[in-house]
Amino acid sequence: MQLDPTKDKIIQFIRSHVGDKPVVIGLSGGIDSSLIAFLAVEALGADNVHAILSPASTNTAQDLELAQKIVSIFGLRSSVFNIEPILESFQKSTNLYKDQKSLGNLKARTRMSILYGKANEINGIVLGTGNKTELTLGYFTKYGDGGVDLLPIGDLYKTDERELAKYLGVPQEIIDRPPTAGLWEGQTDEDEMGITYDVLDKILMAIENKKSLDEFNDIDVEKVKTMMKNAEHKNKIPPICKI
Repeated sequence: MQLDPTKDKIIQFIRSHVGDKPVVIGLSGGIDSSLIAFLAVEALGADNVHAILSPASTNTAQDLELAQKIVSIFGLRSSVFNIEPILESFQKSTNLYKDQKSLGNLKARTRMSILYGKANEINGIVLGTGNKTELTLGYFTKYGDGGVDLLPIGDLYKTDERELAKYLGVPQEIIDRPPTAGLWEGQTDEDEMGITYDVLDKILMAIENKKSLDEFNDIDVEKVKTMMKNAEHKNKIPPICKI
């Protein structure tokens, strides 16, 4: 991957789709949202980037600290919303969201609602933080972190994203952190998926380029293919009954 042309293409993409509007980004303290912040500031200027920090009880102090670090680097306008009372209200009012997965999805959808609340307030655009690995495998919450207006790094695999983040100066401590959505205590992406991003990306690239998969573990290949199949509905509009 050529880093400078890739950076320039993403910046131009943001400018062309956003125009003169401000943008809203959910900052988590992870590499995805940090990279988006760096790209958005270069594309639009810090005054046009609004950061939303929305911690829950399952987020660590370091999550918030690193998100605040990105805010401080650029002097971004930012808001912090503790979503725990919202989650508790949903649980009490509906008697739903009792298991770990459904509560995790609720967290993602609550954050999406806050991002769009801010976007409505400032007539802005919500920038998504999903990368190609996550989108291809459906590793996101439908109508949660998948509910966005633009996906500037949606064609970058996670391993490519790390290279670009380092090139742009994203703090190394953020790049080196184990990727996590913080949806439950101790959760990491790679533990949840049962495979590392390095292996994932190599398999996905081989599939994309129609190359042999013989060098990979059969169990890993099957796992990736199953995730891709299960993700199809997430990357399509709902089926419409044509009359």
